[in-house]
Parts: sequence; structure tokens; C-alpha cells
Amino acid sequence: MLRYLAKRLISMIPVVIAITIIIFALVKAMPGDPAAMMINPALKAEQREAAYKAMREKLGLDKSMPVQYVKWLASTAQGDLGWSSMNNRPVKDVIVEPLRNTLVLNVFVTICQIAVILPVGITMAVKRGSLFDKFWQVFSLVGYSMPSFFIGMSLIFIFALKLQFLPPGGMPLSAFGKDFAYYLSWLKYMILPMLSLTIISIAGSLRYVRNAMIDSLSQDYIRTARSKGLSEKVVIYSHAFRNALIPISTIIIMSVFAMLSGSAITEQVFAWKGIGHTLVLALNNRDYMLVISLNLLSTMLAITANIIADVTYGIVDPRIKLE
Repeated sequence: MLRYLAKRLISMIPVVIAITIIIFALVKAMPGDPAAMMINPALKAEQREAAYKAMREKLGLDKSMPVQYVKWLASTAQGDLGWSSMNNRPVKDVIVEPLRNTLVLNVFVTICQIAVILPVGITMAVKRGSLFDKFWQVFSLVGYSMPSFFIGMSLIFIFALKLQFLPPGGMPLSAFGKDFAYYLSWLKYMILPMLSLTIISIAGSLRYVRNAMIDSLSQDYIRTARSKGLSEKVVIYSHAFRNALIPISTIIIMSVFAMLSGSAITEQVFAWKGIGHTLVLALNNRDYMLVISLNLLSTMLAITANIIADVTYGIVDPRIKLE
């Protein structure tokens, strides 16, 4: 296992380098000048010119592109993600709170997603063609086809505006202290974005779980297990489900890591200050270093998800030799 992980990590080095070059080049191609945006417009012409030159040197924009890239890559490897022109402070300090907010939200989304798609997907496969199966197929198709902003706005309209059960968006206020009531209020503000992301993730995953289970239930070893007189519950969960876990685990792992990289549209709709919300603000304000760092984070999460999925194959199915 350790040998396999070492091989995968080494093979990912050129991939990471290629991706960093692409991200760096695309972000640098964005219009605008971050140094000019950080200069006080009230300064006189001579003062502005001197301040502009000093800011370009501070941000490293006076160097050539290859030098900027190498310097940025070396700094990133040491944990220095650069300077955020939008917030006028280090990028690593800017992303701490959004990353925490996204993690908290998606922990609950992941729990809800797994709690729904596994029992419902298995039941859909077992009761193939039934009313239960048809209902959830329609639900998955409708949920997968609808834009995420429409799902979020519909939830706001129903639960916040009409029923007035929940706030339409925002974050809990910590101005009056972080007592028990403050932490409890997180749940109130988190329900609608959590429900929106759960609906989206369920709609995209249910059919994969159903199809994996249908394929597993049609195999010869299932007929053999039934012919031995085993109970239907043992056949489904001990035989069929275990062999259907490879595609199911892949879908769950990839969807979880995709959500961790930030659900920009949903976080914008609910004003949830997570990674996706921060990325949109950074793009609107042409904060190059913040955009690069957030895209690099998404890339590293995708690579990590692939490695974890491969390792999971060997855990789920011992017949697969990772070596």
C-alpha cells in the first residue's frame, strides 16, 4: 500500500506542475492591474506613480512571467500564498474562515447525502419498476436538470419568505460573543444551503447507486446465493451491495471533494461566506493571487480524491491488487 501511494504521489508531480502553469497563465491573462487597484486614487500624479512602482515591486509584477511563476511556486511550496489585493492582507489569512465555513457546511451535506442515496438507491434497484423507483428516478432527473440557483431560490421563497421558518441567507453574527446560542444559530442559517446542496448531490448520485446495484443483482453469484436459501437481506447487503461498492464509493468520494472545493452558485445565493463565495468576489475584484490559490486548492482536492478513490478500491475489493 505504501509503495503504491509513493508511486502515485511521484506520478502526480508533473501533473501538478502542468496544472499550476495553466492556472498561472490563465489568471495572469485576466484584464486589469492589481497594483493599480491597491493605490489610493486621491494621491497626486507623482505620488501615485511612485506608489504604483513600489506596489508592483511588492507584488513581484515587475519581473518577467517565468520568474513570477517560479517565485510563486517556490513561495507556495513554503506555505506563502501571496498577497490579496482585495483584502490587503496575506491570502492564507483570507481563506481560513471561508474554508472553515465550507467544511462545516459540507460535513452535514455529506452525512445527509450518504444517509439518503444508499438506502434509497438500493431500494430502487430491488424494487425496480415500482412506483417508488419511478418517483425517485423522476426526482433525480428533475433535480439534476434544474439549475442550482433555481433550487436555492425556490427554497428561500418557500421556507424564508412564505413560511418564514428560516432566514433567507447570511451567516451567524458573532458580535455579541460566541456562546451556545451562537453555535446553535449555525444550524438555523445552514439548513437552507445544506438542503439545496443535498438535493443537488442526491439527484446526481441516486442513479449511479441504482445502476450499480442492478448490475450487481443480475450477476450469477446472486442467483447462486439465492439458490442456497440465503435470506434476501443477506443476498442484497452481504453479496450485491459489497460488489457494487466500487462505483458507489467513487461517486461519493468525488462528489464530497467537489463540494469541498466550493459551491460558488449556492454560496452566492445564500450569502454563505465559503470558498465558492470568496472565489466569486476575488474574480470580480481581479484579486489574482487569491484566485490562483483557490483554483490550486480545487486542483489539489481533485488529485487527492482520485488517490483516495484508488486506495478505496483495494479496501472495498481485496481482489484488486494496488501494486
